[in-house]
Amino acid sequence: MIDRHLHDSVSYSDIVELSLRQHPERPALVQDGRCLSYGELRAAVRDMQDRLLSAGLARSDGIAQLSSNRIEAVIVQLAAFGLGLRYTPLHPMGSIDDHAYIVQDAEVSALVVEPRQFADHGREIAQRAPGLQHLWSHGPSAFGSDVFALPTTGALERLKAKPHPEDVVALLYTGGTSGRSKGVTLTNRSMVMNVLLTLSGWEWPAEIRFLCSTPITHATGCMLVPILARGGTIHLHAGFDAPRFLKEIERSRINSTFLVPTMIYLLTDAQRGCPADTSSLETVIYGGAPISPARLKEAIALFGPVFMQIYSQSEAPNCATVLRKDEHQDGADGRHASCGRPIPGIGVALLDTANQPVRRGEIGEICLRGPSLMQGYWNKPEETAEALRGGWLHTGDLAREDEEGFLHIVDRRKEMIVTGGFNVYPREVEDVITAHPAVDAAAVIGVPDEKWGEAVKAVVVVRDGAVLTAAEIMGWVREHKGAVATPKSIDFLDALPLTSLGKPDKKVLRAKYWAGQARQVS
Repeated sequence: MIDRHLHDSVSYSDIVELSLRQHPERPALVQDGRCLSYGELRAAVRDMQDRLLSAGLARSDGIAQLSSNRIEAVIVQLAAFGLGLRYTPLHPMGSIDDHAYIVQDAEVSALVVEPRQFADHGREIAQRAPGLQHLWSHGPSAFGSDVFALPTTGALERLKAKPHPEDVVALLYTGGTSGRSKGVTLTNRSMVMNVLLTLSGWEWPAEIRFLCSTPITHATGCMLVPILARGGTIHLHAGFDAPRFLKEIERSRINSTFLVPTMIYLLTDAQRGCPADTSSLETVIYGGAPISPARLKEAIALFGPVFMQIYSQSEAPNCATVLRKDEHQDGADGRHASCGRPIPGIGVALLDTANQPVRRGEIGEICLRGPSLMQGYWNKPEETAEALRGGWLHTGDLAREDEEGFLHIVDRRKEMIVTGGFNVYPREVEDVITAHPAVDAAAVIGVPDEKWGEAVKAVVVVRDGAVLTAAEIMGWVREHKGAVATPKSIDFLDALPLTSLGKPDKKVLRAKYWAGQARQVS
């Protein structure tokens, strides 16, 4: 008789432990002149695990953390993963209302807060979350117990419970530009496959020196364990400052990082103004929002062929398609605007509203399947059924496939503008507008119109020192995209409003035009 555990997968906790054991002398985490080796990090994580267990937490209990990118935050995060706790990170730029909702919705037992920045915030969350049992802080604080000073009892050595492949180890809340965020349940199965896809499908340097400036509460948080599994060094920055970022690349010979498009634009501008030595850069991973093809070409000309795009969403973290570095250089015109091709190991299809594949060249919804996908939305069976209908994760993103198999996202299904019976995809119009040499950024939305139902409106940020009129932009779009896609009106702003994830906040842009309307575009 074959033992029923023979073909069990390793757990995420197994990968964390193995990764920390293998390179005891190598630098693992660096922050503000402080460095922890792998051996020191493993000791700190195991010590934290014993403290959490001794405080009464057990496998599958909920733990949340509110912190910037700090060594202490990584220790708590890795300890939670290693114990099989249900870990929920809170975005540092999120509101108290959002955080209080998440802590209650996620049924969090323990909240860990960075006191230097979030003392008042953490105290307020605790007051509004009656189910919270523990309020801890990174170091001494006036509002909670120091999590690093909790007593130890040797509980880790006595731990017998084994993780199950379907145990939820990460409960990540979607950014949610409209309505309440949903908790994405990622299991041991999901996270183990995420590690494998990240390591096999991405173009990592041989010896990783990764600069982490985007919050570890989101996409970058799922990159930590794969990087540690490769024996890499993670340099932590609490927040993004373009000149400081460039100096860190030069000083520490950084060879890899993850950025959202807005950061790439800021780095490009900063590098032009005060150049740093970025010759060590090998891989700049980017994603999280559509990028302007024109601005991407500028960045490649300045930093070299180091850019690799990833596309996915929290429900299938970080790994669905990849546009590799050399694929930014060669091939059909317009490939810069694609999100690449599927990573081997995850199923990707473009489906119509009947859940059937569309023909190549036609627009369909990007749908995913595979072992890295979420289990569902936390305590939301109806939303889960809708998102996973027909045996696919429906992303809500509309795309077409070109002759070489590259996917070109045209827009979110919910953001498509229907004007006079014609479909206009804002992403396509934004790419045209941002290709104008005087444009720094642009967002396109639909606004109410008595004649057309919806009219195309562009909100534009002009580059410093440039002069540009609405008529010039309209003519530019008409020439490159046609009359239907040409904005009927244009607003000029000093900067686009952004969500906490660095994406243009179209909900904010739309609000003043759709207030009081029975039908909302969101």
